[in-house]
Amino acid sequence: MAVETLFKVPEVVEVEDRSVGGRPTKRTGWRRYLPFSPWHLVLMPTALLFILPLVWMILTSFMSDGEINRFPPKFLPSHLDLSGYRSLFADSGILRWTVNSAIVTLIAVVSHLVLCSLAGYGFARLKFLGRDMAFFAIVGTIMIPIQLLMIPTFVMFSRLGLINTLAAAFVPWLTSAFGIFLMRQFFLALPTELEDAGRIDGCNRLQVFWHIVLPLARPALATLAVFTILGAWNDLIWPLIAISDERWYTVQLGLANFQGTRHTQWQLLMAGNVVATMPLIAAFILAQRQFVQTMTFTAVKG
Repeated sequence: MAVETLFKVPEVVEVEDRSVGGRPTKRTGWRRYLPFSPWHLVLMPTALLFILPLVWMILTSFMSDGEINRFPPKFLPSHLDLSGYRSLFADSGILRWTVNSAIVTLIAVVSHLVLCSLAGYGFARLKFLGRDMAFFAIVGTIMIPIQLLMIPTFVMFSRLGLINTLAAAFVPWLTSAFGIFLMRQFFLALPTELEDAGRIDGCNRLQVFWHIVLPLARPALATLAVFTILGAWNDLIWPLIAISDERWYTVQLGLANFQGTRHTQWQLLMAGNVVATMPLIAAFILAQRQFVQTMTFTAVKG
């Protein structure tokens, strides 16, 4: 009896947890004492490490020039100094730059969602001569360095009369090879039986695409929109080359003027970066769930 007691395997305690998506899960051993996944113990310090520069930028925007240039640097301001924000909105065209960036980003997102989804669906479902070759040729352009395309693009835009206009900023963002690739891969993962059922009901190809395929592709469209917003809003190199008129500056191009070779207006630069970063954070928070669904998409539930 003593031997049986000595070698008795301890009983595993199972605790039912319905806190994740309303689905019952089992926690065993020491994990039942944690109200969250053990992976959060790794993710939380990593998230704090990545969010630290953002927090420092926000705190620095409320410092005076003396505190910013102090050595060793301070992390917390001694008092909230709003002179940087007052100078930003009074002495610079930040509002106009933000509106220009918003227009460029809106046009880029709408055109990406329309053109990339149509092209991606065509490469995924339609059969035509040279389909695979054309797709690989488009995807191959991703490997071309953007620096090699700047001079021919500038010459082409100059002949079209687009230099020093807002169109010079958004025309290169009308579509992209990455967007076509992303949408094609997502459409390939969708079962064709859903489209066949729509064709049996009398829908043509365009109606099937609009009423059946696009509603299922909302996670991929949201992901494409997030990547397009990040790229179009933060674009600096091409507007710096194509736009010299301050009326058509984007927000990133305008903020670049606060930083010079001999002197940098850190207070204005940090305040402007806070204003330019907040829309991106809001867009990512709104589309976060759709972004995760696209990355984990494996099948369509009936």
